Amino acid sequence: MGARPLPRRPDGFGEVEPTPPELVNRALPTKDLLPPPTGEEYASTISAVPAAVLARSTWQPTCPVKAGDLRYLTMSFRGFDGRAHTGEMLVNASAAASVTKVFGQLFAARFPIEEMRVTGPAELTAPPTGDGNTTSAFVCRPARGQTTWSAHASGLAVDVNPFCNPYTQGDLVLPELASAYVDRSRRRPGMVLAGDVTVRAFAAIGWSWGGNWRRPVDRMHFTATGR
Repeated sequence: MGARPLPRRPDGFGEVEPTPPELVNRALPTKDLLPPPTGEEYASTISAVPAAVLARSTWQPTCPVKAGDLRYLTMSFRGFDGRAHTGEMLVNASAAASVTKVFGQLFAARFPIEEMRVTGPAELTAPPTGDGNTTSAFVCRPARGQTTWSAHASGLAVDVNPFCNPYTQGDLVLPELASAYVDRSRRRPGMVLAGDVTVRAFAAIGWSWGGNWRRPVDRMHFTATGR
């Protein structure tokens, strides 16, 4: 996974290729980056961002949010392997408590998540491989195909299982190998669907879902800003 760079399109994204057979019904095991929960109850923490975490994140002084206005979350999540794991996330301080509540509801509903970790700077410039499936929030980058900041750059957006919930606009699919998941009538674990527990949980904290957009359709994306 992640070892074969895709040729780039003129727009800078990778060439969209058919989904490999082993990813058509994606259910890969989670690799633990943090110690898993000791019990089956949901657990979460909210803290100032540790210096070591900030250093491996995409934050820089030019980002539209101060480092002090971000919070470091750890949260239990259920993997596709059915086991409980601990993930990490950076979010805006104003949204920290609400986001931990959302993921508590997803944990209770046994909604599967492949991995949840902080995005590093090397990922912003790495060649596209089209197979990423990391659930994350803060990433200091512009909106896709634009020059203005994404809501992710303020820690006010969360992407959930991107491979299972791809972004589409015209002939572009992101991640680029996730075409098998564009057909939403074929329901598989990890997919976000209209009216489901994920959409309801985010709606309850006032966040909207990019799966309701007309162009682009951003099925992985939940946002506090509408962008």
